[in-house]
Amino acid sequence: MTIHTPTASPVLQVRGLRFAHAGQPALFDGLGFDLPAGLTRLDADSGKTTLVRLLAGALPAQQGAFTLQGQPWQPATDAAQVCWLDPRDAGWDALTPDQVLAAAAPGRAVAPDAAAWERHLLALGLVEHRHKTMHMLSTGARRKVTLAVALALDAPLTLLDEPVAGLDKASVDALVAALCEAAARPRAWLIAAAWGLEDRLPWAAVLTLDGAGGGQLR
Repeated sequence: MTIHTPTASPVLQVRGLRFAHAGQPALFDGLGFDLPAGLTRLDADSGKTTLVRLLAGALPAQQGAFTLQGQPWQPATDAAQVCWLDPRDAGWDALTPDQVLAAAAPGRAVAPDAAAWERHLLALGLVEHRHKTMHMLSTGARRKVTLAVALALDAPLTLLDEPVAGLDKASVDALVAALCEAAARPRAWLIAAAWGLEDRLPWAAVLTLDGAGGGQLR
């Protein structure tokens, strides 16, 4: 199933995406959609995290063609065009928040926004933790670090999965304010499991996955 969003120049185009876990029926089979600039909410009973990981290049698609900002793109080989950080990834454990930003930045066309980084550290209550390594931080604080990195990098495509899990109210409010600002930029944000944010953000589109390997974009 292919769904096109009504926009002259989508940031991301996906065509014919197929993926199946070993020994299981296809989770996606012929999935296609266009992501506009701004915020897109990803809704589904299942498959949300898998789609995020496919677009991040963390899982290999068995079939599919991708176009990012009008150019052919492969998630697995051109990860510098996308921002996705798993806060549970043990690979970050020995790094401080500043080092996580530095590790996520190489190869990107645009350098991280230093002023935005400082602003998001402050808004998310991370200033007092910036000299701690990630393994010293709580689950919520680790997630805040990855959110601050995503906001500072301003990649063409940013993927967020369960962005408010483990966050306190003040941090959720800060994230909402930052995403409302980001929504006006010519970038695409795909946000999965956006619990509590459904009525708080200016969604450009909603992508709903169905159980037959397809989806609907509205």
